[in-house]
Formats: sequence, structure tokens, C-alpha cells
Amino acid sequence: MIQTVIFDMDGVIVDTEPVHHYAYNQHFKQLNIEVSPEMYASFTGNSTKNTFEKIKETFSMDDDIESLIETKRNLFNDAFDQKEDLYLLEGVEDLIKDLYANGMQLVLASSSAYVTINRIFTRFNLHHYFTHIVSGEDFPKSKPHPAIFLKAAELSGTPVENCIVIEDSTNGIIAAKAAGIYCIGYNSVNTKLQDYSLADNVINNFNELSFDSISRISG
Repeated sequence: MIQTVIFDMDGVIVDTEPVHHYAYNQHFKQLNIEVSPEMYASFTGNSTKNTFEKIKETFSMDDDIESLIETKRNLFNDAFDQKEDLYLLEGVEDLIKDLYANGMQLVLASSSAYVTINRIFTRFNLHHYFTHIVSGEDFPKSKPHPAIFLKAAELSGTPVENCIVIEDSTNGIIAAKAAGIYCIGYNSVNTKLQDYSLADNVINNFNELSFDSISRISG
């Protein structure tokens, strides 16, 4: 029986991808590098640190990783604060409230930094629904490495077979399956060039999920 639902954040709870895309591209212009759409799509689910490690290697850059992260994060924060038309993805708030009201434990496992997670959770008043928040900045390797989901399951006190993950990225789905956790792929119109073939189930809208349907899943 499923006892814990582990949510990704970007592209699952809130569509911050346009804000990230803007911040990254502003930064790429400053760095005078050209990142293709295919390369950018391959970063989905990665932490900012791991993304810049790959960029630094690809473009043979001498820039310090921490200064790259700080510059991009400042660009993101400025854009996030100015963007008024930022909303939770359709149906996800109803699902979160339904799961919470029925005693399902909710855990967040996001590649985003804690400062970004807290910014979003505060803006949308989400903290009280989740028992634990796990950030990709705590791990040397990003998704598709399973460490973040294994830690989320460990903190929840729930065996992996009694957890599910909701993810929108190829890297996140691979990570969930590598952790031995049932994975629901969210095929969002906002998430581009991702492969959902390894997901145990794929949804196009959160109205396809409920406490009743999730609790019946055999992990």
C-alpha cells in the first residue's frame, strides 16, 4: 500500500521552467556561449551545480562553479519576483490537498536549491503539506542518480515499495526507477524533449490522480 508520495517541484508542482530558461539564457549571453535546445533539455532534472559542471566541461570554461551558480540564481530570483503570472500547475493543488486530507505523507525531492524551494513554497503556502524537503544541492550527483529519492524515502520512514514518485523529466524518472520506486510520469505541455517510456504510468493532467487511485497502486 502506498504511504508516501514524493513530488518533484519544477514542472510538476509549479512551472518555473520559463523563469529558469530566461535566467540561464541571460547568463549564457553574458558568458558568450551558445547552448542548443537539445543540450538544454538534457539538463532537466539536474541541479544548477551539475548543470554548470557539464557546461564548464563542454565549453572549456575557466569560470568558478560557485560564481556561475550565484549569478544564475540572482538572475532567477529577480525574474521570479517580477513574474506575476506564475501559478501552480493545473490540478496539482487539489491533488496535494486530497492526499494530505486523507493522511498520505508528502515529501518534496527537487533538484532546486533550498533557497529556491523555500521561495516557491512560501509564495504558494505549501510548507505545511510536506513533512520533508530534500534538495539536490545536498548530493554530489544529480538525477538520474537515485540518491535524492533514496534519501526522501529514508526521511519519510517508508519502504521504497510503499512510495511513489511523480516526475516530469527523463532524468527524474530514471532516478526513481533506480531507487526502486514506482514512478508516475507527468507529461506536461511545458516540459520539452523528455522520455516517459520508463515510467510505470504516464498522466497528462493531475485530475487523473486522487488519493483513492494512488492508494490502490501496488508498488
